[in-house]
Amino acid sequence: MKRRIILFLVSLLIWCLLVWVPDVPRLLLGILISVFVAVLTADLFVIRPQRIKHPLRYWYFVFYYLPVFIWECIKANIDVAYRVLHPRLPIKPGIVKVKTSLKSDTGLTFLANSITLTPGTLTVDIDAERGILYVHWINVKEKDTDRATELIVKRFENILKKIFD
Repeated sequence: MKRRIILFLVSLLIWCLLVWVPDVPRLLLGILISVFVAVLTADLFVIRPQRIKHPLRYWYFVFYYLPVFIWECIKANIDVAYRVLHPRLPIKPGIVKVKTSLKSDTGLTFLANSITLTPGTLTVDIDAERGILYVHWINVKEKDTDRATELIVKRFENILKKIFD
């Protein structure tokens, strides 16, 4: 029940921020949608609801994760644009295996999405039990698992560990 209440409040807050001026009909619609989301997906949302109260997690997310993610996206966009515009299209696509020490489902999901949302890489599969991700890379620089992990995963993993594990 605690998960549903937390998810309802978070969903309603996000709804109000997106609507910006929540008049009565929009607020009622937001409440209805938030209840719907909380009932259907609360089991997937938070495994340990007590951890959501720690403000340090939000600090790391806003001031560490977001700037790193935005910077990596900018760099990757420039790199992909260069490869697309280059007359010889210098790509060497392939799937590499990378390791992660993240244990929580939420942390693994954030890591996989961070990799996927960064242009040039796409998380294809996750083996949560062994801590392995399979990533399609537009320009494979390294086939060695440890070195590929260093290049793809480490920039996000250390921060996500502080937030989710």
